[in-house]
Amino acid sequence: MKLLKKNKPDMPRRRQVSREEYKPTQTTHIFQRNRTLTGTTSNHLAGINADSDLQSPRKHTHKLAIARRKVSVIFLVTLVSSLMIWFLISHLTAAVSISVNDALISKSVDKPRYAKVIQEYLDANPLYRLSFLLDQKALTTYVSSKLPEVSTVFQEGMSGLGETNFIVRMREPLAGWKINGKQYYVDSNGIPFEYNYYSSSVVQIVDNSGISIQNSTNAIASKRFLAFVGRVVSLSKSSGYTVTQAALPVNTTRELELHLKEVGYYVKLSIDRSAGEQVEDMANAIRYFIANGQSPQYIDVRVGSKAFYR
Repeated sequence: MKLLKKNKPDMPRRRQVSREEYKPTQTTHIFQRNRTLTGTTSNHLAGINADSDLQSPRKHTHKLAIARRKVSVIFLVTLVSSLMIWFLISHLTAAVSISVNDALISKSVDKPRYAKVIQEYLDANPLYRLSFLLDQKALTTYVSSKLPEVSTVFQEGMSGLGETNFIVRMREPLAGWKINGKQYYVDSNGIPFEYNYYSSSVVQIVDNSGISIQNSTNAIASKRFLAFVGRVVSLSKSSGYTVTQAALPVNTTRELELHLKEVGYYVKLSIDRSAGEQVEDMANAIRYFIANGQSPQYIDVRVGSKAFYR
């Protein structure tokens, strides 16, 4: 029986290798099917995803395209940002220049006085320093409240980098009156003001009332009366009549005696009634007397829709 058994060779048994020792690493996939092989001058290749100094033409072109795209985006962003910054700077009002384009103005205009008020408005409203955001109507309202002789203010354009030119229009006086030793004027809209830059003659109010204006209440009432005179003079001119004199009757500051160039009599008006209605009644009464060949001593239109005469 011993002869039937095969003699085992006198060889050592093979060592069993665990699977961990054969676990594939990243370096075992360097050369795989359907992969592009690239060269390298390095003695060691870290892996298939490692950058090599000898790239394939396709990969080189791809990297150049990515770099070109990045440079184009950076250039475009820089260009747009530069244009926006230049646009904002070119429309920014840092300094103010004043122009008065009116040939009828005969006196020198104190331009820094008006530039200062405009700067105050821009300081209170910083966003309005950008010319395209400026509210010109609000600017005119503000300047007129500080300087009543200003009629309108509007932005003409940029006169230089950071400097905006504003055109200021002054009120043209129609009538004037001295109140507490100060000369006041009034324009066609009935706005009283003190500074007159025009040399044209105005209708001076003759005060025959004998009432002394001392306190502020009477001064305010006088300015209201002055505004009424301005409206009457303007409306009379629109109706075809030229006012040569406006006088306050004795012992009152609420009535007005209007002398006209076209007729030889005067017209009585009241400050407590609308200037437009009284001028309309005055024009109708004058046309009536002219059509009938009459010339009264005066016409009284202080009562609505009626005209008294003597």
